[in-house]
Amino acid sequence: MISQATIDTVFETARVEEVIGDFVNLKRAGSNFKGLSPFSDERSPSFMVSPAKGIWKDFSSGKGGNAVAFLIEHSHFTYPEAIRYLANKYNIEIEETELTDAEKANTDLRESMYLVSEFAKEYYHKTLLKSEEGKAIGLSYFKERGFTPETIEKFSLGYSPETWDALTKEALGKGYKLEFLESTGLTIAREDRPFDRFKGRVMFPIQSMSGRVLGFGGRILTNDKKAAKYLNSPESDIYHKSKVLYGIFQAKQAIAKLNNCYLVEGYTDVIQFHQAGIQNVVASSGTALTPDQIRLVNRLTKNITVLFDGDAAGLRASIRGIDLILEEGMNVKICTFPDGEDPDSFAKNNSHEALVAYLEANSKDFIQFKASLLMDEAKNDPIKKADLIRDMVFSISKIPDRIQREIYIQECSRIMDISEQVLVSTLAQLKQKGEIEETKKHQKEQKAFQVVKNENPAAMEKVDILYRLERKIIEILLLYGDKTEAFEDTFMRTNPDGEIEMVTEMKEYKVFQKIYLSLQEDEVELANPLFRAIFNDLIHFYLQNDSFNLEQYLMHLQPEFAQEVTDVLMEEERLVMHNWEGQNIFPKSKTDTIVQNVSETILTLRWYLVGGIIESLKSTIAPDVDNTESMTLIQDYNSLILAFSKKLGRVMSRF
Repeated sequence: MISQATIDTVFETARVEEVIGDFVNLKRAGSNFKGLSPFSDERSPSFMVSPAKGIWKDFSSGKGGNAVAFLIEHSHFTYPEAIRYLANKYNIEIEETELTDAEKANTDLRESMYLVSEFAKEYYHKTLLKSEEGKAIGLSYFKERGFTPETIEKFSLGYSPETWDALTKEALGKGYKLEFLESTGLTIAREDRPFDRFKGRVMFPIQSMSGRVLGFGGRILTNDKKAAKYLNSPESDIYHKSKVLYGIFQAKQAIAKLNNCYLVEGYTDVIQFHQAGIQNVVASSGTALTPDQIRLVNRLTKNITVLFDGDAAGLRASIRGIDLILEEGMNVKICTFPDGEDPDSFAKNNSHEALVAYLEANSKDFIQFKASLLMDEAKNDPIKKADLIRDMVFSISKIPDRIQREIYIQECSRIMDISEQVLVSTLAQLKQKGEIEETKKHQKEQKAFQVVKNENPAAMEKVDILYRLERKIIEILLLYGDKTEAFEDTFMRTNPDGEIEMVTEMKEYKVFQKIYLSLQEDEVELANPLFRAIFNDLIHFYLQNDSFNLEQYLMHLQPEFAQEVTDVLMEEERLVMHNWEGQNIFPKSKTDTIVQNVSETILTLRWYLVGGIIESLKSTIAPDVDNTESMTLIQDYNSLILAFSKKLGRVMSRF
């Protein structure tokens, strides 16, 4: 188990904007950073990072927390895995204590799959470099491809022996369970005997953006026509081929830095480009491009250049993915290589300078590319030319930005020698058709969605009010709990006439003390279990420490509290997202009204609770019974509410 001293050092060292910046393309927004949500599909940034507070908030999904919480949420790390990742990133030595049997047994299924996959990666890599078979077959193949030892190490390339159960036997001998070897697809189970899926293949580990091993691609080196040339891991709880891109882990920083991503098809295309000095490249690994893969790139850059070999037939099939890229609001360029060349061979046979020059000179806008690709066969056939123009306008219709659509219409008009008016009209028809289809789809979904009528709206309203009041208390404690303010100390007494009256006097309190004492005085506990737990945690922290340090509190924040606490802390950052000041709207700072906030929240909570007592007393009143005691209590409590009303400057009302 990782020592507390190491955990403290990690939290003190890690900068939330640097950690998240490895996965999300962040841009400065005042004192904060913002970017596209890595948890949802969006085109306008709603993801905010606050370096000052050391936290992040995704307003589109509601998720939030510190740097560790991001790694747990985004990359599915366990808490120890996240700490190890950060320690490695910041070169912090990890001190460990021995894990108990109970802690070892507590490792969940997904984590076990990750551990097995990591073991397999290391086994295949070691076999490639150390075994006689690996060096003679696997390493020789990679050297023939021109891969250097540094490249082989960078991509953790490996080799799976020809033996039927080499990996399986080794893993079982190391204590890994067969069920996890099967669930990751590394082993295929047979009743008589389990065997290795990737027998006799060179291995390409497929990693997530954070570097976790999700699955493998294996290439056979023999001429066995019955066996697939490339074999990938099957779909599993940790590997979804439509949601991953090969090389994203090695390429993410270069993509964000250079603000462009090259998209290729195969593993070796990626590796050769890296070896040629171009690192901002990923591969779809032979699958048709998917929206999830595009969004993965979209988190790092808005610019993508798709690289194709010179096969015209293959090109026409491949360019269908371009519309998907346009639909995500990205800028697309296409570059083709000469006949007989692909990204792998071209990168291998040319210098870095020649490769960069070729890419710059031959990367075309998608309109120019489509026109040059299909125009030769369409120029003498009016019908084919008309179809080509419709195809180009259809692609333009996918672009969400109106100005970009206008510019591309002008470019298409110039290239295809057709009036803009006709193109605009065709575009409008396509947009209208798309909107009609979208409306029908929406109506169908609405019809399918059954709205359940709330049988007790009054009760629901009460729950909402109490939720808002208790959340407000947590917000005040987090933001201003350590501040000292002068409060009107309010208490009730009976005057000589027997009437209940409210008496006030000014007294200085820490904000957390005022709230705590007020709730203790009323013998009130927060009703919401999460708020109650956070409240108790905060009060304990305030009482145990001379001053409140937000970073120190967040460092030890329990994971189950993280989302709610972050939500409260980042509430004010919504103002930055909406840029109200840019519209000459200046929200009032909450620090100007701390006393008002605290007093109003406590009084309103009291009002609400007293209102509940009144309703409870009313329910006890029955005909033909002496209700004097209940009626007297109701009258007294109504007087109390009247006092609250005067104090708050509100008219008397019921919740």
